[in-house]
Amino acid sequence: MCAPAAPPMKSLRTTPERALLMSRVRQRGTEPELAVRAILGGLGHRFRTNGKGLPGSPDIYSTNGRRAIFVHGCFWHRHPGCKAATTPSRNRKFWQAKFAANTARDRRNVRRLRRLGYGVLTVWECQLKSPAKLTRLRARLARFFGAGA
Repeated sequence: MCAPAAPPMKSLRTTPERALLMSRVRQRGTEPELAVRAILGGLGHRFRTNGKGLPGSPDIYSTNGRRAIFVHGCFWHRHPGCKAATTPSRNRKFWQAKFAANTARDRRNVRRLRRLGYGVLTVWECQLKSPAKLTRLRARLARFFGAGA
């Protein structure tokens, strides 16, 4: 006897359901951002968060050392070479345009911050996934924040 078929997956095509799903995607205080803040705090560095007055609103910044850190999700910001930077197969042209706009905006904001004299570092979500990568990231953050403090 054959196993019963799995129930059909519920489609998320309806606007209210999709809106609810997307509303749960956080922009501030994400788990990766909190992890980077914990590392910096553990290293004894003082910083501010969500610099709304700066180009791109860096997730973490230091005005006295002129340092800015963006903590990016690999999917949304297209981390080169990362397996999490996939493109959905449905509505592919929409997603490609959206991702292109995201990366163009990211590059523009980094250029604007550098023109203002800020050092800029991007931390990718996948860099927080393994102990070995965390160790490398901790050293990188120490060098980056220590260089201007």
